[in-house]
Amino acid sequence: MQEKALLVAVQHANQDEERFYSSLDELKALTETAEGTVVKVVTQKRDRIHPALYLGEGKVQEIHALVDEMEIDLVISNDGLSPGQQKNLVDKIGVRVLDRNQLILDIFAQRAHTKEGKLQVELAQYKYLLPRLYGQGLALSRLGAGIGTRGPGETKLETDRRHIQRRIDDIKHKLEAVVNQRAQYRKRRKENKAFQVAIVGYTNAGKSTIFNRLTKSESLEENQLFATLDPMTRQIILPSGFRVLLTDTVGFIEDLPTSLVAAFRSTLEEVTEADFILHMVDASHPDQMQHQQTVTRLLNELGAEKLPMLTVYNKKDLLTETFFPSFHPSITISALNSEDRKRVLTEIEEVITASWEEYEQIVPASNGKLLERLKRQTVILEQIFDDAEETYKVRGKIAPDHPLKYSMKVQVSSDNDGTISGES
Repeated sequence: MQEKALLVAVQHANQDEERFYSSLDELKALTETAEGTVVKVVTQKRDRIHPALYLGEGKVQEIHALVDEMEIDLVISNDGLSPGQQKNLVDKIGVRVLDRNQLILDIFAQRAHTKEGKLQVELAQYKYLLPRLYGQGLALSRLGAGIGTRGPGETKLETDRRHIQRRIDDIKHKLEAVVNQRAQYRKRRKENKAFQVAIVGYTNAGKSTIFNRLTKSESLEENQLFATLDPMTRQIILPSGFRVLLTDTVGFIEDLPTSLVAAFRSTLEEVTEADFILHMVDASHPDQMQHQQTVTRLLNELGAEKLPMLTVYNKKDLLTETFFPSFHPSITISALNSEDRKRVLTEIEEVITASWEEYEQIVPASNGKLLERLKRQTVILEQIFDDAEETYKVRGKIAPDHPLKYSMKVQVSSDNDGTISGES
């Protein structure tokens, strides 16, 4: 049975009206993703947040009356609440009170499936809980179950600070081992010169949809926020035959809790370790410009702002008016359309190779191993077989820092006829 939720939000002085209501729509979507039903939304305009109650005294009394009248199960705030504000609201309203951060943490707790994902969520939840323990025995004892209690709350929330701190230290230790393992995987991929493409974007932009269609995988694909939490990596082949690793990552969101960004640092490093970024944008969303800026800001914070990127404006089938892209290079598609997906692969290849160097190489027919490496690790533009010489003339593009490029040059300079006699 879904819980009945009442949403509360303070519209700050000078806050953009459209942006404010867009964030409220997002809070509604988050609540529905957490399996709650929004039955009422209460807003208040204030010059500043009430330091003790978030909302004004009168508005809190109004909410208390609505909670009784409508049999509300929980109240969710659009902004982050301090431990004191949360405790005071619980005391005055008499039901559970969550803030936006706790709601997102709850959704992450539902969505985490891998051992690493579950540990990361649990760590973030305990860090959120720790400063809220003091004087909250009653508030915590009222939790029972429901939205905001998944994760550690699925067992029994301990109110002992020392127990929580010990658990945090234990999770950090376990995560270190997982992070080291992930780092080893990345190192191995780098050593093998596997070209990595990371799909990023605001939550529900269609990342998993295009990932599944391009890789023929089955990562969770729903019209909900944070449908994908645990990253998946699969190999795809571009039109020239060049192979790349494609990674589907967790969706970004405005005001993503700092504790979650910190907890998911190793997962997000999949983005920083990539060679190329595919930025998915829901072109049909009324707030898509803000979504793009949020993703760009988070990429900057991760140190990935200088990576080559293709912006893919998705859901063109839902557009009702002429669309003009704001980021370049870009392409406008529907991820559900097979021809559009082919266009994406071609565009990825063109953007990737725009900064690569062209090469020409003569490869003996007997050296199939090298020919295969060129197909896998470079983009071949032309391949002509010479019957008389029994050689392939290969023309293509290669990354400027690729070790294969250097080894080919060494071979060429040592052979008078300009051919490669063996694999480098």
